[in-house]
Amino acid sequence: MSDKNAGSMQVDPALVRQLAELLNETHLTEIEVEDGDRKIRVARMVSAAPTAVVAAPVAAPAAAAVAAPAPVAAPVGDHPGTVKSPMVGTVYLAAEPGSPDFVSVGDSVKQGDTLLIIEAMKVMNQISAPRAGKVVAILVENGHPVEFDQPLIVIE
Repeated sequence: MSDKNAGSMQVDPALVRQLAELLNETHLTEIEVEDGDRKIRVARMVSAAPTAVVAAPVAAPAAAAVAAPAPVAAPVGDHPGTVKSPMVGTVYLAAEPGSPDFVSVGDSVKQGDTLLIIEAMKVMNQISAPRAGKVVAILVENGHPVEFDQPLIVIE
């Protein structure tokens, strides 16, 4: 396809608005519509294709568990502030490789703040804080798979 053809695509602003409203109504993070050669994609967050970058933090959770205060050492699944995975997928703690994590232990969050992203079927799903509070534990590692209902983060 030449640059001349690429610049001639007609975009229907009303369709883009409808797709954006559909994203809000359904709480999806992106939607794509195809009509012949025309393809329109609307997304809440643009991020690079995720890569499983695992650095030295692999040993950090074990060290953190040993040095953790007593409330976190209790069964995290029973903690009322435990945020659990709503789906199966791959967890990403930052918007893209090299970016700072959305949250760290000790951070204060407001209800609705993005905690992390779970990629499921090539869709990036933002997981938001269900309530305000302080992040006391991050129970997953960047780039690792998560299961449905798996504890992800604890907020007090």
